[in-house]
Amino acid sequence: MQHHLVFFNIVNNHPPMIAIAVQRAGGKRKDTALNIERTGDFVVHITDEDNVQDINETAAPLAYGDSELSRTELSLLTSTTIKTPGIKDAKMRFECKLSQMILIGDVLDGADLIIGEIVTYHIDDSIYEGNFKINPHALQAVSRLAGNDYAKLGGIFTIKRPEK
Repeated sequence: MQHHLVFFNIVNNHPPMIAIAVQRAGGKRKDTALNIERTGDFVVHITDEDNVQDINETAAPLAYGDSELSRTELSLLTSTTIKTPGIKDAKMRFECKLSQMILIGDVLDGADLIIGEIVTYHIDDSIYEGNFKINPHALQAVSRLAGNDYAKLGGIFTIKRPEK
């Protein structure tokens, strides 16, 4: 069984930009890509140990227009600068405006590469340490691996970058 995943990463600092890759299934685009193309904006949320079960429920293969949130305890809130609402329960979320959408790979099994500018950051006070720093232990972020597997952050360490 092939899983059709969504990946994201930060791709630029000035302006802050994020890229998400939304895989297609047999040429069929996921609701995520269709909705971003239609609205011109989107919200990226950081999944954590507190909400990972509900976030996993949003991966259910539902018909277009059916809300995955109805399967969860998550609730929405109005975004600050874009039309698309965010998930209230997320400790971190990024409001983004669509910059580019590019088909990667072939039409049947490729992906929609979506690049957006982050226009607003929302960071819960419980994880923000000030001076643009997040407390990773308080955030308890998780990452999605392959299949049904997720990973917790392991030991965190610091290495000073060379100055020369």
